[in-house]
Amino acid sequence: MPTNDDRLYFRQLLSGQDFAADDPVAQQMVNFVYAIGDRSTGECVLVDPAYAVNDIVDAVEADGMSVVGALATHYHPDHVGGSMMGHEIEGITALLDRVDCPIHIHGDECEWVCKTTSVSPEQLVNHESGDVVTVGGVEITLVHTPGHTPGSQCFLVDGRLVAGDTLFLEGCGRTDLPGADPQQMAQSLQLLAKIPDETILFPGHRYSAASSAPMGTVKQINFVFDQI
Repeated sequence: MPTNDDRLYFRQLLSGQDFAADDPVAQQMVNFVYAIGDRSTGECVLVDPAYAVNDIVDAVEADGMSVVGALATHYHPDHVGGSMMGHEIEGITALLDRVDCPIHIHGDECEWVCKTTSVSPEQLVNHESGDVVTVGGVEITLVHTPGHTPGSQCFLVDGRLVAGDTLFLEGCGRTDLPGADPQQMAQSLQLLAKIPDETILFPGHRYSAASSAPMGTVKQINFVFDQI
């Protein structure tokens, strides 16, 4: 039997570089998209597919993986598609045009995702904190972390925390946008402060020189943990 390390497929892709290389908005926003799956079954899900969905799907298919779903950290267009700053960004709608698959969101985000992307509620799978999405034999635990948006969520998988815009290596998500709540963000950061130090944080944007870091390091260098 393969070990977890052998079977886990985990890939971090940077917008404007690894996909959407010619898109100035993707270059400016430096979003990360993640592919998480099971090498033994060849199945994976995409976290926050946006900008150039076909590029992303092509990249994981070149690795021998098939997309069987998507996970959304939150509803903002640079993560799920929609209109932003006068630009139309591809997202989960384009993914559904190519792959018939479930889109997993937190239940508090359903209305926001539908308004932003024009997908129907029937195309979304609503979750609560603590739910587990299984891809092959790989389990991804969903953690509700409101504050940046009402239904922001992070994903825990095999010693990794995919945090979207809730937590960056330096700083956290904005709390002055529609649906944001500073008090909820503080509570979410308190929750994430309990994540084991050896867990590797993978953020939603590359806002620092490093693309990931152990939570122990993040707790030391990130000023937000001094504020909670």
